[in-house]
Amino acid sequence: MMRMIAFVLLAAGVLALVYGGFSYTKQTHDAKVGPLEFSISEKQRVNVPVWAGVGLVVAGAGLLLARKK
Repeated sequence: MMRMIAFVLLAAGVLALVYGGFSYTKQTHDAKVGPLEFSISEKQRVNVPVWAGVGLVVAGAGLLLARKK
């Protein structure tokens, strides 16, 4: 179980360092006027700080190394 958590932390840290964040689509407004339907979506971006990515990699590596002792 700890080994799987370590690999997830490592993967998340590497992805955070490579991509620097992630984006998602947020549904903001819906309108219905008779037979017409309108929908507005906004694309949002969340930036992940470099220190957070490095921290995840270090935590994952630390868990992997601690398990071997």
